[in-house]
Amino acid sequence: MNKHKITAVLGPTNTGKTHLAIDTMLSFDTGMIGFPLRLLAREVYDKVIKKINLDKVALITGEEKIIPLNAKYFLCTVESMPIDKNLEFVGVDEIQMCADHERGHIFTDRLLNMRGEKLTMLMGSYTIKKIISKLDADIEFINRDRLSKLTYTGHKKISRINRKTAIIAFSAEEVYAIAELIRRQKGGAAIVMGSLSPKTRNAQVDLYQSGDVDFLVATDAIGMGINMDLDHIFFSNLKKFDGKKLRKLNLSEIGQIAGRAGRYLNDGSFGITGDCKQITSEDVELLENHKFEEIKTLFWRNSNLNFNNPLSLIKSLEEKPQMGWLRKIYECEDEKALKYFLKDKNLINLELSKKSLSLLWECCQIPDFVKKTYGNHYEVINNVFTFLNSEKGQITNEFMRLQLMKLDKLEGNVDSLSNRIANVRTWSYVSNKNNWIENQDYWIEKTKHLEDRLSDRLHEELTKTFIDKRASVLARGLKQDMQFKTEILENNNVMIDEQFIGKIKGLKLELDLKKGALETDIKSLKKAARQTIGPELEKRVQIIIDTGLIELNDDFKIYWNNFPIAKLTMGNDYLNPNFELVVDDTIEYNQKKKLGDFITRWIQNKINTILKSLIDLKNLKEKNSSIKALAYQLYENNGVLKREQVSEYLKILGQNERKILRELGVKFGRYHVFLYQLIKPEAVSLRTLLWKNFHQKYHNLKPPTFGLNFLNDKETRNKNFMLLCGFEKFDNLFVRIDILERLFMQIINSNSEKDKEVKMIPEMLNLLGCNKDNLKQLLKKMGYKIFDKENETFFKYNPVKKHKRNLFKKLSKENPFKILKNLNLE
Repeated sequence: MNKHKITAVLGPTNTGKTHLAIDTMLSFDTGMIGFPLRLLAREVYDKVIKKINLDKVALITGEEKIIPLNAKYFLCTVESMPIDKNLEFVGVDEIQMCADHERGHIFTDRLLNMRGEKLTMLMGSYTIKKIISKLDADIEFINRDRLSKLTYTGHKKISRINRKTAIIAFSAEEVYAIAELIRRQKGGAAIVMGSLSPKTRNAQVDLYQSGDVDFLVATDAIGMGINMDLDHIFFSNLKKFDGKKLRKLNLSEIGQIAGRAGRYLNDGSFGITGDCKQITSEDVELLENHKFEEIKTLFWRNSNLNFNNPLSLIKSLEEKPQMGWLRKIYECEDEKALKYFLKDKNLINLELSKKSLSLLWECCQIPDFVKKTYGNHYEVINNVFTFLNSEKGQITNEFMRLQLMKLDKLEGNVDSLSNRIANVRTWSYVSNKNNWIENQDYWIEKTKHLEDRLSDRLHEELTKTFIDKRASVLARGLKQDMQFKTEILENNNVMIDEQFIGKIKGLKLELDLKKGALETDIKSLKKAARQTIGPELEKRVQIIIDTGLIELNDDFKIYWNNFPIAKLTMGNDYLNPNFELVVDDTIEYNQKKKLGDFITRWIQNKINTILKSLIDLKNLKEKNSSIKALAYQLYENNGVLKREQVSEYLKILGQNERKILRELGVKFGRYHVFLYQLIKPEAVSLRTLLWKNFHQKYHNLKPPTFGLNFLNDKETRNKNFMLLCGFEKFDNLFVRIDILERLFMQIINSNSEKDKEVKMIPEMLNLLGCNKDNLKQLLKKMGYKIFDKENETFFKYNPVKKHKRNLFKKLSKENPFKILKNLNLE
């Protein structure tokens, strides 16, 4: 007999071995290739059906089977390769996986037992060449050399890693942690893990390939045939859990993954990041030159099992290989499960038929996709076996409905969605087993549909969790010095390349900083903003200067369009405040100066206009010392004096001098000398605000509501501040000083004869805006005696003796502003 022909295509990753195998298979009438990953089998299936008729191509994996009646070509995971088909071509990809601690025995079985009638092609690493040469076959070796260089770049922080990079981790937790860090520093990353469904994985890869993100975070699944446009690979760790223990990656495994950097003629690089330990210079040289230690032994397990009874089955599983280059694999998960059911469940002594025993073994081979939940997998096996070993021999529709109903939920985070998908994959695998389930076609479609929906949702959640589109757009644009497309919407939102970056409030950009934003986020946003919003802010400065539509509020800030553009600060005196601009850093110095000069003029004009009578007093050019003295006292006391404070000045003040002062707005009243224009609401607001700004305290003191002439105050108000606001205090009563003068005039006009009783009239109540009891109380405190007769109220002036001066006279000589200075009113 002629020996079978075997072609071994060996070389580093990214040398086109898989591509050659596909083209070779399609040159035959029939063929099959086994791949190490479901993802890869699906990827190749999608490529092949674009080349030839869909009806000729089958996809066979544990969880997905598309098998047309007239299929000529079969693309499978290695575990799912049908062994009963006679095909012209058979290929096995990543054949060096024969030495894998978990799945090596499956690859070894295909190496030893699966042959194409015309050609068998084995694709993989040089490291397995000597083993392949031991096979009893007509062997041709094709060496595929890498066309580009692979260079080690050493350690780099993640923040300094360049775009078009994949960072490798070996657990979902590590993948998520690194992806989150990249999101915060670089804008985001796509995620590739072997456990992802093809749909989720393809959607994530598309994010990377389309340029939406510049980084990938992946497990070692990336090392197996998944080609992407990568320039750099960085390892976050060089250890992985192999199902039994945490072990170091061997050089061949590192090389397999690192080789994904660079494509065709483009050079690639690899390095380490985070806490990953350095790679020695000797190992670096071997990795760069793709020289790895030869594989000396392959993992093997007997595939010719004896199902006569439980003991014979276990014995056949534990059989040792005859050839020295084969090594019995450690107890695998399916073997552990079998022994659990036979020994721990006391089935070992039962007379199980060959069929039942074979069925139990098949059930034990259901993959544990979930892995995290101890005992759950054995429960699945037990349930499936119980149904299959029953009289009906199939899993019922009701049972399947209940299993999927628990998983048919789209809410949750990445972990919960991933867990649900893993559970659905289990039932997808079960549904795809021939005759295991009622209405098989229905449940195959149902599980696929549910997996797709959950996969779409997982992709959304991964994207939302690990990709900050805005940061990604800005980081890439700034790195490549791109011109951003900027829009400032009517609501003042700032959009850069359709990404919301903040809001212009007045003349300041308020960045939209998310919780936990890093300094790099802020810098990127500011840099992008500086390139784009400068002209808009410059335009706004000019509008403010041209229109002058600004206002000073009682929080000491100057507003334009409801947003602050400046804030008052203490000046040399209270009528000459300083201010600070509240504007964005992006505004140029000359624009700030223009705005500052305008606001300076605006403030002075406001003070000069509203407080004109006070300013005129200050600037009074008068040689008469009496006028100058009184003007100075009024100015120093903010335009309000108790008459008794300046009685000595008033005695020597002639009518001509009084006329000069009256023309300046001074009113000489019975109780006060004051600038009557300063009692108006606008003037009171401005005076009190400027005073509080100058002293940088008294912020909790507010003028009474404008329009009130009288206050019966239950609270304790500061009498000196109230005088500043134009109100005189009589214990708990306050009267506006100009109204007090008008009341006095009403009393004088009602009292034609000296010392005659005065009748309380409604006009007095209307003037004050108070009730009768309040007016009685006020008159008493002013020194009047109250009495009633014939249902009318009368009052008469009743001055007290000197030793019983009322509060009003006792305080008359006190300067309220000296007191204000010394009071702690905070």
